[in-house]
Amino acid sequence: MATALKSDNGTVPANAPRSVVEWVDQVAALTRPARVHWCNGTKTEIDALRSSLIESQDLLPLNPESFPNCYLYRSDPSDVARVEHLTFVCTQDKADAGPNNHWMDPQAAHAKMDALFEGCMEGRTLYVVPYCMGPLDSPYSRVGVEITDSAYVVINMAIMTRMGTDALARIGADGHFVRGLHSTGDLSPERRFIMHFPEELAIKSFGSGYGGNALLGKKCHALRIASWQARQEGWLAEHMLILGLESPEGETHYVAAAFPSACGKTNLAMLIPPEVLNGWKVRTIGDDIAWLHPGPDGRLWAINPEAGYFGVVPGTNAMSNRNAYEMIRRDTLFTNVAVTADNEPWWEGLKTGTPVTDWQGRPYDPAQGPAAHPNSRFTVSATRNTDYDPQADNPAGVPLSAILFGGRRRTLTPLIYEAESWNHGVLMGAGVASETTAAATSQVGVLRRDPMAMKPFAGLHFGDYWANWLSVGKKLTQPPRLFHVNWFRRDDSGDYLWPGYGENLRVLQWMVSRVTGKTSARSTPIGFLPSAHDLNLSGLTLKEGALDALLAVDNAGWVQEMHEVGEFLAEYKDRLPPELEAERTRVLERLKN
Repeated sequence: MATALKSDNGTVPANAPRSVVEWVDQVAALTRPARVHWCNGTKTEIDALRSSLIESQDLLPLNPESFPNCYLYRSDPSDVARVEHLTFVCTQDKADAGPNNHWMDPQAAHAKMDALFEGCMEGRTLYVVPYCMGPLDSPYSRVGVEITDSAYVVINMAIMTRMGTDALARIGADGHFVRGLHSTGDLSPERRFIMHFPEELAIKSFGSGYGGNALLGKKCHALRIASWQARQEGWLAEHMLILGLESPEGETHYVAAAFPSACGKTNLAMLIPPEVLNGWKVRTIGDDIAWLHPGPDGRLWAINPEAGYFGVVPGTNAMSNRNAYEMIRRDTLFTNVAVTADNEPWWEGLKTGTPVTDWQGRPYDPAQGPAAHPNSRFTVSATRNTDYDPQADNPAGVPLSAILFGGRRRTLTPLIYEAESWNHGVLMGAGVASETTAAATSQVGVLRRDPMAMKPFAGLHFGDYWANWLSVGKKLTQPPRLFHVNWFRRDDSGDYLWPGYGENLRVLQWMVSRVTGKTSARSTPIGFLPSAHDLNLSGLTLKEGALDALLAVDNAGWVQEMHEVGEFLAEYKDRLPPELEAERTRVLERLKN
């Protein structure tokens, strides 16, 4: 049955599956929009939506000469980051959500959300956004439909996903899809909730226009819902970048890496080799999310389900990430950055320009805080990246040679160390700890455990999540090597011991040598570490004693670390895989001997 309300772009598409049409009808009856618009994803459509936002002054064109086709959006000052305390996983059995998630009974959650959604779109347009996460013709991709009343969300989804008519056709072919319902509501923090129903493949988000809360294809679908699906189907949905690393000999290795927010994922994904290593090339598959599937050849294959980047912009400059800096100078949607007198976007760490208007549109006054919000963002197509890897569109994905875990640690954790086995690597990932950042609403600078960088994103009990990692490992005859890195060690004066950014390639170079069997390593109680002479430090000057500190293993400190990891794992003891505790015990015994 066709939707009673006419769409701005005509009637319901002829290829719209009946299940989608019926659901849209139900939502329209509940939310009572003035119009229904079925998105087709064309440039004409997006241009028209952008023009309407410019006309309403919700979107501000930036300098067309220096930043062509770039725009600024300012969110409500109370709506600038993820809201983990208002994000719920709603499973029939509370235990399935685990202590790592806030839980609500599905029936109660639906009732709460439907009461909020009732009549919330009166006078507004209901947008139907069909999208595909991953290449349209990949067997590893998944499809969904987001219903939203935000044109800003539609424009973002057009950049971040394969959105439109082709995605709708794939939904018809697949026969099932993730249902995502979103409304900005009145943006009241007291009426803001993000509910996930993994058993129903459904998401309901109300009261926020911020990316991670409103772009439902991103964290909500691609991680929380997908991690549940992955557990059911035997693959991994991960908060990881994917890059291709080509050696001077022309051999390419693909690497996935899991870092918590603001720990350098985008910078690593777009790394530019230092001149002394200019025979190496880095190509970007993705900067944030990876779906990993065991392949028929016994290797682990990865796709990036996203088509764009939704990146943190502060700190981005020609030195820290030249690719990103150049990439976002055109065809980019900025959120919550400052503006200069020349109507150019500005953020802390830019190195050039002077802000005159802050992220809230006020005359810039340092006494009122940063000019750009610390969690201000850019949204841009992945193809804008000079080092975009066309293999990102390969429906088969790319085979992984290595997986990196990492966090922001001032002390203890070495620059790099390698797991002794897949199970040891899972323990390594499960114990990741990092200092919190502005991407979440918790305090900045607090050390918290963030397993595989999935603490805010795993849509299931962490015990079940780790069990899935162990199960996937058993399917692999050629598993990727697992490593842990830490670019953020500091000395007693607070100075960084390692220069980071492009110089991180030197660490990856050692990693590749380990993968290819071309170098040895020191065996330590926590894993395999390079010796000082194993790292290529040509042309690099470090502070005296820095390298020794970066490659040291403090046994006493690691004994304490393993005890703290044990306390953390004990929070999931009802479903903790015994293999994980066995690995922790093994490492602890080695440290004590």
